[in-house]
Amino acid sequence: MTQLFRYEVDVPIHHSTDQTRRGLHVFTGPATGPNDALAAAHSAYDQAVQRVSGSLAVPDDSSNGWAVCGLRPDWVLEWHKATVNAWLNHNGLT
Repeated sequence: MTQLFRYEVDVPIHHSTDQTRRGLHVFTGPATGPNDALAAAHSAYDQAVQRVSGSLAVPDDSSNGWAVCGLRPDWVLEWHKATVNAWLNHNGLT
């Protein structure tokens, strides 16, 4: 059985028309390693964008442990600058 660990994927973001407005979109979820975590976060984001562009609600199904909250259609995620680290649960979040 493959052991899953919880990861945090931090993706820098900027506003599509005002690049001085910057931020960070944070994803967390289980994965076998950093590459798997990045792929899972990207997949969850892509699915959410696809649903929103089809006038559907952002899926709240996180059956695989990855979901998107706070989707901002006018912001651009800089996936090439994403960082992946083991998630440290300092606040007892689940």
